[in-house]
Formats: sequence, C-alpha cells, structure tokens
Amino acid sequence: MMDKKDEEFYLECEKHWVFMLLIFVGGFYGAYTYTVRGGIFCNAQTANIVLLGMALGNGQWMKMIYLITSLTAYLAGTILSEALAKRVKRLKFLRWDTLMVGIEIIVIAFLAYLPKSAPDQICQISLNFICSMQFNTFRASQGIPMATTFVTNHVRQVGVNIVRAFRDKNKEAAHRGRRHFIMLGMFLLGAISSAIMCNFFGVHALWGALPFLVYTFVRLVIADRTVERPYLHKTPLGH
Repeated sequence: MMDKKDEEFYLECEKHWVFMLLIFVGGFYGAYTYTVRGGIFCNAQTANIVLLGMALGNGQWMKMIYLITSLTAYLAGTILSEALAKRVKRLKFLRWDTLMVGIEIIVIAFLAYLPKSAPDQICQISLNFICSMQFNTFRASQGIPMATTFVTNHVRQVGVNIVRAFRDKNKEAAHRGRRHFIMLGMFLLGAISSAIMCNFFGVHALWGALPFLVYTFVRLVIADRTVERPYLHKTPLGH
C-alpha cells in the first residue's frame, strides 16, 4: 500500500520544469517542420484528419496514403509507449519517462543530421511518432493534467481558470491558470527560437532542441538512480 507521504510526493518527471522544457521543445518541432520540412505541423493529428477527409473527398489517393502513414505513426507511438511503460517499470532501473526522453534524443539527433535532400516525410513521420510518445508519457504536471506537444487545451484552461479565479475567488484556479499560461508562453518561445534557428541553420536547426532534451534526460536519470530509487514502483499521476 502507498502511504500518504508517497501520495503527496511528486516524481521528478512530474515537476513543472520538465513540462516547461518539453512543451518548449514541442513548439520548436512544430515551427521546424512548418518552416523547413514540408510546411506542416507534426505535433498533433487534428489537422491531418481534416486533410485526410479533404484528400478522400477530392480523390487525392497518394496524399491520402501519406496522411494515413502519418496517422499510423502517431498511433504506433501511443501503442509503443503504453506497452513499454510497465515492462520498463519491472526492471526497476530507470523510469519509462526517463527512457522515453533518451529515445527522443536519439531520434532528434538523427533527424538533425539529415541533409536537406532527405525526403521531408522522414522527418515528419518520425516527429509524429516521437510527439505521440511524449504526449502519452507526460500527462500531469504536479497534479495538473497537461499536454506537452500542443496547446489547445492550455488556451481553454487559461480562460476557464480566469473566470473561476475571479468569480469564485478560487486560489487553486488562479494557480492552475498561471501554470497553463506559462505552458502557452513556453510553447510560443520554442516556436520563436525554432524560427530564428531555421533562418540561420536550415534543416539542421533541430540541433537546437537537443540541449533541452539532454538536460532533462540527465536530471531524470540522476533522480531515478538516487533520491527516487525507492519510488521506481510509483506510477506518475494521470496514468
């Protein structure tokens, strides 16, 4: 049984700083693919579903096949992250959350190395896959449900919590509203940074996301192997 102390203890992978850095990277990815890798956003699939419907309606069969491939990659990322989480947990060496960031580093380093002549679809589909894994793995920041690859819900939550904070004098709503607003700002900052780097480095601008991922990975590894080693059995909130 998990005691009360365990319940109130937030794992390092649930801390606000982790989510802030990951959503910064999410904004970086979106601006990167839109600017230098095909003019599309890789972070989520809503737009791709719309485009798939348009392709079906207009009889654009090759575009339809590509969009289905993209959706399949996103689905595969969710399935793989969900399937591996418990298997990794049984090893009691590193958390899946930590390992997932390590995998992301490898994928991003590979994509950043690709030349401009490489088909954009390689980058797009790979980022669909990795964004899906990240979204499914990191779900709640210190008890607040959050996404790290897109901001639609963050916009809604800012509005909802502004009303609750002022109408009901709700301090918790004010706190949640601030957290979602910060996430919005970090996503925007990531997109701005990506756009600037793409102007200077083109397709290799993706290297700019790596320092944030490496820093996150190192700190999560240290936590897993030291102060949080007794808590490797604990499941992050939202799972």
